[in-house]
Amino acid sequence: MKNNSIQYLNFSFVLLISAGLIFLGACSNSNQTANTNNNTSVTSNPSSGSPTASASPVAKTNNEHGASHGGQVVETGSYHLEFVPEKEANATHMDLYLQTGDNHETVPNAKVTAQVQLPDGQQKTIPFNYDAKDKHYTGLLNEKASGQYQVKITADIKGEQATGRFNFNR
Repeated sequence: MKNNSIQYLNFSFVLLISAGLIFLGACSNSNQTANTNNNTSVTSNPSSGSPTASASPVAKTNNEHGASHGGQVVETGSYHLEFVPEKEANATHMDLYLQTGDNHETVPNAKVTAQVQLPDGQQKTIPFNYDAKDKHYTGLLNEKASGQYQVKITADIKGEQATGRFNFNR
């Protein structure tokens, strides 16, 4: 009798653990893929169809995607977008490195804008200008409120769009 009780407890324990593992697997986000630098994740956002980067800026490194500028990276289609926000006293300077191809060649002729959601929910549209010397796009967000900022960057490249979602805290 005692042997049957132990077997029943063992079976119940295995069944409970299995159910827990199935539950955890079902709750995980199957669309998430880790970026090669292990500090930024890129997730496909089903409601918007655009990739999202979510993490703190990373140290500048070189990897198979070329030289990093220490920002959040989104690979979308044939485009590589790297977003680098830098806090200033009364604003946030935003850099976007827009590149294409396996060699990550700079795309100098795009129309780039950012839709920024402020911590209080307000929306701002920020135009970006191309800096030919440093080969990237720049924008300035004149806000200094503390909290999380959601950023959707859209680059129009000769009628083709590359979109990435990013965030940063101030």
